[in-house]
Amino acid sequence: MSKIELPSLSRRSLDAVWHPCTQMQHHDQGVPLPAIARAQGAWLHDQDGKPYLDAISSWWVNLFGHSHPHIVQAVADQLHTLDHVMLCGLTHEPVVQLSEQLAALTGNQLGHAFYGSDGASAVEVALKLSVQYWRNQGQSRKHRFVGIRQGYHGETLGALAVTDVPLFREHYGEQLATAYTAASPDLRQTPHPDGHEAVTQAALDSLADVLASHADIAAVILEPLVQCAGGMAMHAPAYLSGVRALCDRHQVHLILDEIAVGCGRTGTFFACEQAGIWPDLLCLSKGITGGTLPLSVVLSSHALYQGFYHADLRRGFLHSHSYSGNPLACRAALATLELFRRLPVFELQAALGARLDQGLQDLAARHPGMRHLRRCGMIWAFELDAGPARCDHLGFARRFYRSAMQQGLLLRPIADTVYVMPGYLWQQAETDHLLSGLHALLKEYA
Repeated sequence: MSKIELPSLSRRSLDAVWHPCTQMQHHDQGVPLPAIARAQGAWLHDQDGKPYLDAISSWWVNLFGHSHPHIVQAVADQLHTLDHVMLCGLTHEPVVQLSEQLAALTGNQLGHAFYGSDGASAVEVALKLSVQYWRNQGQSRKHRFVGIRQGYHGETLGALAVTDVPLFREHYGEQLATAYTAASPDLRQTPHPDGHEAVTQAALDSLADVLASHADIAAVILEPLVQCAGGMAMHAPAYLSGVRALCDRHQVHLILDEIAVGCGRTGTFFACEQAGIWPDLLCLSKGITGGTLPLSVVLSSHALYQGFYHADLRRGFLHSHSYSGNPLACRAALATLELFRRLPVFELQAALGARLDQGLQDLAARHPGMRHLRRCGMIWAFELDAGPARCDHLGFARRFYRSAMQQGLLLRPIADTVYVMPGYLWQQAETDHLLSGLHALLKEYA
């Protein structure tokens, strides 16, 4: 019997893998799907050896680049001692160390860690914790949530209920719980910095009206400083301090979704540090393991934790999954935190930020189609006015992504919003490649 030879990965049938956030028919239109064979640092390499600069940290997870040797070694060492053990009724050193270190990073304001697998599951945990806390306190009427216009928190049903992006919600409306929506503090609502304070106050007034009008609210949930999947909408730290005050006044929880903006992405380890406030519940995922293994964690205040501390099992938090607090993922997270201690991360960010700021500002001066160029920490974004091509936002984003891959760049716009989320260790070569590739793309789409 002759040997069966499979075609190369890039030419195999694509039906076997159902890709996320993708219309699979688009892959049947003759455009090859790059098959990534390996990754190192800021670069992805396909099966033919072509390099691509990962300018979005592979959906915002690779803080220190791909295959960082310190994280790789930590995971390998852990694999030889303990790969996995259930966290219900047992414990292990990596999960205890990680919980203690995360608590210390909050000054022990959030001293209790509950583990999940991904960002959406962390949001689900936080929503359930808030509702059950109020129920345990005899206030079962408090069971609804307030989200922010164009806010995004994941695609499971609970997370979708507090997400305000129609593209993700439209098929599931009847399955989603009712939630309230307050105005966004998106600073793009005014072209002048002098108007930022008014935008912030209008958003706070909107939230105050919602909270005053409904007695059934358990919590407010939002992404601090940047609403990422909602188009990289950025807001002022003063908005966060105002929201914290409103939540205190109306006795509702504040849940901060730092899944994308935490772990140093906004210029401080936690985004909420820039407002000088702490939430009742804080969700982390994505970068917590440096982009190596799936892990999420919900950090809780002591007051909320005490609301479950009781002899009755039914008043405990009965939520779990098989891989909660997986030792490999926890060890990757510990190695990531150790890099924050070993490296001058925020000094490196400042140097990289200065180079990218100058380069992007020069591009904006040469390409008038770039609008609302903005930055928060290690997040840059702008809207691209591509003329008639911009009318079909989804089609534009797909075409721009393909054009960027031809330039050796991984960029994935959100509608007409082009954004960059580099790794923290980029060098001049990576910056130069990004800027030259963007220049070519802007000329193509002018």
